[in-house]
Amino acid sequence: MNIYVGNLSYDVTQDDLLEAFKAHGQVASVNVITDKYTGKSRGFAFVEMPNDDEARAAISALHDQELKGRNLNVNEARPRTGGSRGGGRGGW
Repeated sequence: MNIYVGNLSYDVTQDDLLEAFKAHGQVASVNVITDKYTGKSRGFAFVEMPNDDEARAAISALHDQELKGRNLNVNEARPRTGGSRGGGRGGW
């Protein structure tokens, strides 16, 4: 299951999230999303856990819990829906 983790402190690292989530089960990957120009955290991440029951347990345990001064927003990640990502000069 892919898990969205929001409201991250900019000081939270992938290792911090790995430690928090692996207390609830196996973690396949952790990806803190960073700005492509500055390399700084954008304040959210995705955690992949292969076992859905463990993932649900982690979501329940970690949602609204404090990590490095901020309460986490943790829930099942929703797939991207269609639509434009912007940036073009469409219609020309």
